[in-house]
Amino acid sequence: MRKRHFTGLEVSLMVLFALVLVVAVAMIVLVATGEPGTIKDSGSDPDIVPECPNIPEGERVDCFPDAGASQQKCLERACCWSPLNETNVPWCFFSKNHGYSVVSESKPDSTHIEAKLTRMDAPSLFGADIKELTFYAEMQTENRLRFKITDASKARFEVPHEHVQSLSDTPNGPLKYRLELIQKPFGLKVWRTTSPEKLLFDTTIGPLVFADQYLQLSAKLPSHNIYGIGEHVHQTFRHDTNWRTWPIFTRDAFPNGGTHNLYGHYPYFTCLEDTSGQSFGVFLMNSNAMEVTIQPAPAVTFRTIGGVLDFYILIGETPEAVVDEFTKLIGRPFIPPYWSLGFQLSRWDYGSLEEVKKVVERNRQAGLPYDVQYTDIDYMENKKIFTYDMDKFAELPQFADYMHDKGQKYIVILDPAVSTGQRINGPYEALERGHAAKVWVTEPDGVTPLLGEVWPGETLFPDYTNQACIDWWVDEISRFHKEVKHDALWIDMNEVANFVKGGIKGCADNKLNYPPFTPRILDDLMYSKTLCMDAKHKWGDHYDVHSLYGYSMVLATDKASKAVFGKSRSMVFTRSSFPGVGKYSGHWLGDNGANWNDIKWAIPGMLEFNLFGIPYIGADICGFFDDSTEELCTRWMQVGAFYPFSRNHNAQGYADQDPAAYGFDSLVVNTSRHYLNIRYTLLPYLYTLFYKAHVNGETVVRPVMHEFYSDSETWAVHKQFMWGAHLLITPVLDPGVEFVEAYIPDAIWYNFETGIKITDRKATINMHLPADKIGLHLRGGGILPVQRPDITTTYSRLHPMGLIVALDDNKAASGELFWDDGDSRDTVSSGVYIHYQFSVANGVLSMQVAHNGYTDPNNLKFEKITVMGVNSAPAHVLVSDGNVVITLNESQIDYDSSTQVLHLTNLELELGKEYTVNWEVKISVNIDCYPEEDKDQAKCEARGCIWEPISNPQCYYPENHGYITSNKVETPSGITVDIDRNSEFPSQRSRSRDISKLRVDITYMSGRSLRWKIFDPYNARYEVPVHLDLPATPETDETKREYRVQINDKPFGIQVIRKETNEIIWDSAVPGFTFSDQFLQISTRLPSDYVYGFGETEHPTYKHDLNFHKYGLFAKDQPPGYKLNSYGVHPFYMGLEKSKSAHGVLLLNSNAMDVTFQPTPALTYRTIGGILDFYMVMGPTPEEVVQQYTEMIGRPVLPAYWSLGFQLCRYGYANDTEIADLYRDMKAAKIPYDVQYADIDYMERQMDFTLDQVNFKELPALVDQMRADGMRFIFILDPAIAGNETKGSYPAFDTGIEKDVFIKWPPELSNDIVWGKVWPDYPNVTVDNSLDWDTQVELFRAFAAFPDFFKTSTAEWWGEQIKDYYNNIMKFDGLWIDMNEPASFVHGTVGENCLGNDDLENPPYMPPLESQLRGLNHKTLCMNSEQILASGTRVKHYDVHNLYGWSHTKPTYDALLSTTGKRGVVITRSTYPSSGRWAGHWLGDNYSAWDQLLKSIVGMMEFSIFGIPYTGADICGFFNVAEYEMCLRWMQLGAFYPFSRNHNTINMPRQDPVAWGTGFANMSRDVLNIRYTLLPYLYTLMYEAHVHGNTVVRPLLHEFVTDEKTWDIDRQFLWGPALLITPVLEMGVTVVRGYVPKDLWYDYHTGKAVEVQGRFVDMDAPLTKINLHVRAGHILPWQKPESNTQYSRLNPLGLIVALNDEGVANGSLFWDDGEGIGEFHLCVCVCVCVCVCLGMGIMRNLMVLISLDVSSSINDLFNPGSLEICENMTFLQSDIICCTALRCFQSEVFSE
Repeated sequence: MRKRHFTGLEVSLMVLFALVLVVAVAMIVLVATGEPGTIKDSGSDPDIVPECPNIPEGERVDCFPDAGASQQKCLERACCWSPLNETNVPWCFFSKNHGYSVVSESKPDSTHIEAKLTRMDAPSLFGADIKELTFYAEMQTENRLRFKITDASKARFEVPHEHVQSLSDTPNGPLKYRLELIQKPFGLKVWRTTSPEKLLFDTTIGPLVFADQYLQLSAKLPSHNIYGIGEHVHQTFRHDTNWRTWPIFTRDAFPNGGTHNLYGHYPYFTCLEDTSGQSFGVFLMNSNAMEVTIQPAPAVTFRTIGGVLDFYILIGETPEAVVDEFTKLIGRPFIPPYWSLGFQLSRWDYGSLEEVKKVVERNRQAGLPYDVQYTDIDYMENKKIFTYDMDKFAELPQFADYMHDKGQKYIVILDPAVSTGQRINGPYEALERGHAAKVWVTEPDGVTPLLGEVWPGETLFPDYTNQACIDWWVDEISRFHKEVKHDALWIDMNEVANFVKGGIKGCADNKLNYPPFTPRILDDLMYSKTLCMDAKHKWGDHYDVHSLYGYSMVLATDKASKAVFGKSRSMVFTRSSFPGVGKYSGHWLGDNGANWNDIKWAIPGMLEFNLFGIPYIGADICGFFDDSTEELCTRWMQVGAFYPFSRNHNAQGYADQDPAAYGFDSLVVNTSRHYLNIRYTLLPYLYTLFYKAHVNGETVVRPVMHEFYSDSETWAVHKQFMWGAHLLITPVLDPGVEFVEAYIPDAIWYNFETGIKITDRKATINMHLPADKIGLHLRGGGILPVQRPDITTTYSRLHPMGLIVALDDNKAASGELFWDDGDSRDTVSSGVYIHYQFSVANGVLSMQVAHNGYTDPNNLKFEKITVMGVNSAPAHVLVSDGNVVITLNESQIDYDSSTQVLHLTNLELELGKEYTVNWEVKISVNIDCYPEEDKDQAKCEARGCIWEPISNPQCYYPENHGYITSNKVETPSGITVDIDRNSEFPSQRSRSRDISKLRVDITYMSGRSLRWKIFDPYNARYEVPVHLDLPATPETDETKREYRVQINDKPFGIQVIRKETNEIIWDSAVPGFTFSDQFLQISTRLPSDYVYGFGETEHPTYKHDLNFHKYGLFAKDQPPGYKLNSYGVHPFYMGLEKSKSAHGVLLLNSNAMDVTFQPTPALTYRTIGGILDFYMVMGPTPEEVVQQYTEMIGRPVLPAYWSLGFQLCRYGYANDTEIADLYRDMKAAKIPYDVQYADIDYMERQMDFTLDQVNFKELPALVDQMRADGMRFIFILDPAIAGNETKGSYPAFDTGIEKDVFIKWPPELSNDIVWGKVWPDYPNVTVDNSLDWDTQVELFRAFAAFPDFFKTSTAEWWGEQIKDYYNNIMKFDGLWIDMNEPASFVHGTVGENCLGNDDLENPPYMPPLESQLRGLNHKTLCMNSEQILASGTRVKHYDVHNLYGWSHTKPTYDALLSTTGKRGVVITRSTYPSSGRWAGHWLGDNYSAWDQLLKSIVGMMEFSIFGIPYTGADICGFFNVAEYEMCLRWMQLGAFYPFSRNHNTINMPRQDPVAWGTGFANMSRDVLNIRYTLLPYLYTLMYEAHVHGNTVVRPLLHEFVTDEKTWDIDRQFLWGPALLITPVLEMGVTVVRGYVPKDLWYDYHTGKAVEVQGRFVDMDAPLTKINLHVRAGHILPWQKPESNTQYSRLNPLGLIVALNDEGVANGSLFWDDGEGIGEFHLCVCVCVCVCVCLGMGIMRNLMVLISLDVSSSINDLFNPGSLEICENMTFLQSDIICCTALRCFQSEVFSE
């Protein structure tokens, strides 16, 4: 066949077809696959049926945020359709089909979470959904969580923020939040880690949507209190949550009250959770166009059209704390120059410079305070930037000088857009230089400048993200400043604004200019009034960076400002902004109108920008557009005087509205002058607020709810605002109004202008504000620095300063002043400033200089002090600078009794110096007249007291209530006074007979101690039978006494005054003194808020909170708990004084009592028996207070050396094998360990002096074996003795009966024993533990008798039982006595029928004790029980109950010594002052909980001042299941308890160190090795406590009392003076915040010197470490550790020498056999090598380790040959030198 030949046309057609086919196939593939990693889906999937949730309407999340929703379109998206009669509620909402799933999750470390997400199969909303996402969370700080969601496969645009960075450090403390990931559909929950936890942010309310141009995340919130989101006009501060959608995209638009987007971009809000004040902030770091919907759930939905989802959750305890966190993240606000806080004038189009000067002159002439004049764009040549109109503004170059001549400033405006036209007389050089540098935003080609149109016509737009542009901008501003001098820059139109849409050429049709979804922005067009979205910047497409234009312009302008103004601060303020702008710039609220709406809406706007971190904020006063009426401008000038940025500005073509334009005698001028003078008076306060914003992130203009968040009425207040915490501004915001509805929060408030205290509080009132008034009120508690005003700040800064003090309910106040030159840059970082801290308490104003790095050239002085709320005229006023005390003369003191305002004038207190001002007004102390719970007005007034329901207390004594003095006799040794009850007042309690005549004996015991005893001289009453070691003779030489005593006659009171400082440290001259048979009450003012002590109750902090807290004191078997009275009673406290001296006070009274603190400050004692017998020691240092106190009550016992080793115990050892196994495992783990205990399980049926022959038969042999290995054994003894045993079978009870040792009823009631029940069981019973406790006690517990340890025969009997047990059953080395409160499992007695006077069981007044309604006999004996003192005196248990444990202790100690012949140790649970003479103490049956770690430190420090230094808590907790990390941290802390014992209870898992595994055991061993290394130092401290009364565990304030920061520290403690312990006390913490006191310190672990002093620092604290620091100037003896102290004591000793700056250190070592009774042997080793080494060129500030050998003689120590060691030093680490072979010896006492 012939082949066919195709024609040319056919060939051409075939080729064309083939090409078309290829293209078609390619298009099909592209359509099918889409972009890599994205899903194209525009239709519904017929297989997907929407799974619709059954949810409230308020929780629907809109699935159709675009227009045109219908049922069909909704179902196509696989969403739920449910129309309603409400159109604002979504009809189409998300089903459960949408979202993502977590496919993998990992935690690289404890602060990071990473996850991979994949999209669930569901239709797309807008196409291009991204299939695979990455989730990344970082716990950046304890209060800040960041999580970011982005494309897993390719990078997307992220905001290149100047300040916000990922943190390299880990959180410093426990996280305040917990992040929970939900797997499918993906969601996250952020919880606040309170107890119980609180859910803050829950995204499971709606699905995650993540497409290329549509990203959505919703979150349910815990409350409707949502504030922020901007920039818009919000007509209220708190958001309306009823389906409001707010678009965010920077826009040149009018703030006219619509919901449209305005100039700034703020995807940030704060949520106030509840009345606790706890709040959190949410910030989405995304600059793309977006919208935020707020709905009633309450919930919030973010929809953005680009970038990533980069969220920050900020946790705060208060709303202010959230602002602090947000500004930490984005950058702290700048401090504006001082002059910029003055009043400012501006307008658009003055027309000429001549007209500008007319305005300036008329306002000067009006005497108006006025600092700044502006010119708007009319100063320019044809509105071209960097030019001026050489015709109308010809003299503009000289205008700044014209302003400066009168102390004023000049500011010019700059817009970004640059005209493309030429200048009138030549080229436009700024334009040409811009062309040359290629500085413009370009078209999509990246080359061609984009053309738009703004004020000058056709324009170009600088790209401030381009470094070349920044350089050009800086240069142009510098050039212009040389031509036209000015003082600051105002930048406008930088949203960026464009008068044509997109550009002169229009915008291309693409997905950037026309995205698939457009948020509800103004005009619904992305490029409306701005640039095309596909325009190019260095940072990216305009689509992504549009809202960053103003931000980038601010950054560039700030650089220009620094270049132009150099060291002068100047400022920038901008119209367009983004989070972080406040670091460099202020902002005004834009082009408002002269109307009554805009004056209102300015307040929410200012409040929001303070949340956003831009406190330098204000609105155009009197309005920008339209003519302002005189009334409107009057009211606006009043409120505008309190805008931080206070500027009157209006627009072209409208009437002048500067104040003087209304006429010199107009109301506008007069009220403006008046309130601007007040503003200028308060500028030091305002300037200080800006400093606090800069340093601490505080708000300046402050929402009322930020200060009063606990009051829900404040949550929606938006027509009032505050300056800081103390000035409330209430403006008039409506026409024709003189009465304003104003909310008065819950505080004392004073009218600022009159000083009069208003009577309303926590109430809405009609405030009268006539036409010339605005409401200004000072909050009680504030001290505001002020300055005499003038017409400019230049002149006002020359004038004297002053203080306005507004006293609060407690007659206290505080405040600050920041002062620098007002103009220089970076004065805070360079330290060139003065910072004052002011405080008032007890009529004394303290002016303390916290920092002084600046000397004001004007020699400023504080000239006037005004004090509001002074109840009466002062007798005199004293002013002291610390050296000289001056009494003000009468002409300097003006007291107005009608207003209760005190004016102190003509003062000359130099700025920068410290002063105290004492106006000697006695603060009335309202003492509670009805401390019982059932108070009401009738009961109060029946006692002759005052009822005031809004006060605290509500019922209080009249001023003269109490006793009246007579027959006062003064002798050289004291004072005796008779006092009589003031019979004008009725008896307080009918059941408690008043004692009308009393005697007061005051004895000057020594120069530093005194006693006052108040008693009935006619009828003997019970007095505490505890022996005190008092001076043999009183101190009769008045010159040797450090105190003087004054008696107040009516009401009677004692005042003790420290002579040196003239401070009153005890002042009971207050009403309410009561002395009746069963109710004694006395109150005293306190010299400061710093009080420590009173126990035994669990206190959350070492320093007492004085805010009306009451603590009951009554010994009870009560595990520690908040305000629960526990085992011991210690009515002793140490108080600090303002002079930084200390004193101690003991009330020697053993009856049930309570103590009440109140913030006056004052203290009230109430006791129900005995007498009032007070002892005071004068210190004056805290350590001397303890020394003097223990000298009186008895020095602490010196425990045996081995008792300083680690100890193990548990209640619930099953048998002796379990103890043997534990001992074996501890030895195998090589964990130092000295003492093993047995709890009551070792006994037969829990009976004292028995041994369980079934389960613990081999225990005596085991004890012998352990003791042979150097271990020691301690067993427990309870006081109660079983009474149901067969006669002859239980010798302890039988001999006790014979010797009559048990507590009985008084003979007149019965001869029987007062039986109780405790642990012992009946014989021959099987205990059913499944029964409830009370039933078990009834059925199984034996009757028990309680020994009366006061009796000598009882002590002998007790000793015999102990000795018999030691000799015949089991050896021991120490004794542990428990349950000696005394505890009983029945109430009072078996049968619970107490005989005798019921007023003893249920007294007329019951202190606030645990189970107080059950009576005093709850869980103990009947109060009518009788005990017999050693003297034979019969007493009621009612009086001596609190002494039972005390009486039990000495017989036990004596028995131990007599039985073993060695010192040993006694541990007791119940204590009273002087118990420390014989025993140590543990803090009782605590709980396995993190908070117990801190509470154990508080408890140890309290028992240190109680004179019981051998104290500790049960390590890892007694009750509940311990947790690994907590137990490990507790082991680290417990390694530094003097009494270091791990102990827990029955039926709980083991928690000893070897129970947790090898890692735990190793870490426990390491920290215990440190303890054992330092035991010679600890033993020496115990010796010094025993001999001198020093503390062992020492609060920091004892060593650094002059540093007031230490007064509050209880999370750290010292061993003696030289070892600082900083434990970790919270879960998950690897960096601990610790204070480094003002001295040189060395890190114990590295030997390196710490570089800071007197500051809190972050200390690394991995799980393996506790932070320890050695104080320079001290020498610590040490010894190589071993498995127990028997072996460690065989090792050579050594010294740690921590040299101070002078190369000096000293220390001591006490050494003996460690357990002997009698003479002690002491070797004081001073490191001779130190001086020699220094002479040989060794650097100072070193920590030196020296090894000593105790076997050598004294000659070896001081033999010059021994100094050869310095030639053989080895450097262990960079700052540690190790010396070896220096020898010390064991010998008789010798001194240095």
